[in-house]
Amino acid sequence: MSNLTGRHQHIINKLKKEGSVNVVDLCDELNVSSVTIRKDLKLLEDKHLLFRTHGGGTISNPYAADKHVNEKVKLHSVEKISIGEAASRLIEPNDCILIASGTTVLSFAKNINPKGSLTVITAALNVALELLHRPEIEVIQLGGILRKSSSSVTGSYAEKILEDFSCSKLFLGVDGIDVEFGLTTTNMMEAQLNKRMIAASQKTIVLADSSKFGKRGFGKICGLEDIEQVITDSNISDHMVETLKGMGIEVTIV
Repeated sequence: MSNLTGRHQHIINKLKKEGSVNVVDLCDELNVSSVTIRKDLKLLEDKHLLFRTHGGGTISNPYAADKHVNEKVKLHSVEKISIGEAASRLIEPNDCILIASGTTVLSFAKNINPKGSLTVITAALNVALELLHRPEIEVIQLGGILRKSSSSVTGSYAEKILEDFSCSKLFLGVDGIDVEFGLTTTNMMEAQLNKRMIAASQKTIVLADSSKFGKRGFGKICGLEDIEQVITDSNISDHMVETLKGMGIEVTIV
């Protein structure tokens, strides 16, 4: 398909269906060169019809902004509650888990109702305070530099403490999930701490509402190959679900 209008319509239709496009796939589908496709994506971006990314394009702005926790908690709150409820059912008797930071994992903490004792290690002050008065839950608060926008700690001290622990599960909140770039957050030091949390856990479970897919934050946490499960809401695209499952990742949709 060499007609400019036809190519652009094909790209827009694919974006509406899948949420993102890939240069290599478009070259095969339209039988044109990568140079032509990249020019097409540039023209469509200039018309504010898409955002270009590394190797393709997406229908929504892929760059996650750093918002204060008090602002984030108001976004997609219904979805976060459902995700938190689903995640709480994964806790086993006498479990030892890690909880990272973010408003979605806070919803998870509010839904925790353990059978038997539970040990929680967390970087998030709001998570620790939520669980503080629960006699059946032992809370280990990581120390370090307090990041005020997220009410959580970061830094080498928190990372060092994690070397002494081995947990069954990490419940991880993120600012962005990109198929190529992986999991990200808007803060570099928080990303580094999350990497150490993954290393200290047998299983990493990502709690993320559907708005996080196709987004990228500044700091890379890990690739998708480093996680085992994603819990999200029903607004996630079928294409993204198929992609994740194709990578061996368990997807739970609420």
